[in-house]
Amino acid sequence: MSESGQVAQTAAKQTQHQLMTAIALIAIAGMAVSCVSLYEHFATSTTSFCNFNQSFNCDLVNRSPYSAVLGIPVALIGAVGYSLIAILATVYRFQCQTPMILFIVCSVGLSFALYLAYIEKFVLGAWCVLCLTSLTLIFVDAGLSAIATMKIRNSRV
Repeated sequence: MSESGQVAQTAAKQTQHQLMTAIALIAIAGMAVSCVSLYEHFATSTTSFCNFNQSFNCDLVNRSPYSAVLGIPVALIGAVGYSLIAILATVYRFQCQTPMILFIVCSVGLSFALYLAYIEKFVLGAWCVLCLTSLTLIFVDAGLSAIATMKIRNSRV
């Protein structure tokens, strides 16, 4: 391999490393948000943590019938999903298929978060700041994983 080829390969690995690190850090932030939301889901008293008015009320959203799927709190599903993303982006970061798997996992998570945002807007009529934060984080992770996937594909061509 030529010297310029080695430099390009090193730069590509560095970029991939940076993308995986960013994905992992955002996933850790998502885990934290999901854990706070899970705590709020099981809280027995009303909180003022993120209840600003009728339009922004985490208690209403986190304790609604839509806050669980088959008895499993949505926030727990989020925490597990973000944990999976963090594990993939750290432990399995050097596997060639990891960016595509991350993209698939993040896309499923983003789709679920968009569905929940629809429920907040059109069914409950209230937004949860924690949920919107999580939506933003999974959106960014999906975007970064798409970039990582494209970079891996382009480096093979």
